Amino acid sequence: MRVFVSADIEGVTGVTTWDQCGGPASSRFDFVFARQMMAHDVNSAIRGAKAAGAELVVVKDSHGNSKNLTADLLVGGAQLVSGVGCGPIDGMMQGIDGTFDACVLVGYHAMAGTPRAVMEHTMSGQVHRLWFNGREIGEIGLSAGLAGRYGVPVVAVTSDEAGCAEARALVPEVATAAVKEGYGRYMARCLPPEATGPLIEAAVRDGLERRSEIAPVVFDGPVEVRVEFNRAESADLCERLPGVRRVDGYTVAADCPDFAAAHRLFRNLCIFGGEGIQSLH
Repeated sequence: MRVFVSADIEGVTGVTTWDQCGGPASSRFDFVFARQMMAHDVNSAIRGAKAAGAELVVVKDSHGNSKNLTADLLVGGAQLVSGVGCGPIDGMMQGIDGTFDACVLVGYHAMAGTPRAVMEHTMSGQVHRLWFNGREIGEIGLSAGLAGRYGVPVVAVTSDEAGCAEARALVPEVATAAVKEGYGRYMARCLPPEATGPLIEAAVRDGLERRSEIAPVVFDGPVEVRVEFNRAESADLCERLPGVRRVDGYTVAADCPDFAAAHRLFRNLCIFGGEGIQSLH
């Protein structure tokens, strides 16, 4: 069995603020802790996968510059997809293909606007809401859809309580492990690592053992992408792109031939709308 693991950091054990998980900097002295907890949760998922019979585990570091995990931190002979580049198009799922039997999402977070969700957002701080074919989704939905385009089911998700609820709404049969309960965007009641490790391991093993019962998330046919930004100038800028139409003051939309094209367009809209704003000031 081949298992693909995509790992974010906002939803890992004990992490509650951007200062912890934003990346290495003098103002973010707790990043070392966040990196350790990310490795802790990923390794727990690897152990669960191995217990379920996985022969190969590939881990995609999917937070920020994707250099949070290092190969020496991973257990069980897992392979690591690290770093960023201009060529890849699958983003947080780069490296997955149809040879994998199942996918696990570790440390993910709820979509933008979710109440009592720790550091909720959808890809970019500029994005208020995102819809694919009228269905509101966040990064859990995007990654599940990317796995689904290869016929791979998402069988387990680790996050806070809100992120796990979002995952179950998308994939009712998915196994989940909630490592914390959000009280607000930057406050949570966190379980200790000695509790979350076994919790994650058990969820991953359970999901993998039931993988034949869990259907991939598939968006068939053309996909309409609709993005509501939180600033009008983001929509102003994105409206300039070919094929993108203005819906209202904050929202743009475009029609794409399939999910892969829709995902690529959304990521480009985030970049264009966000980076373009900086040039206006």
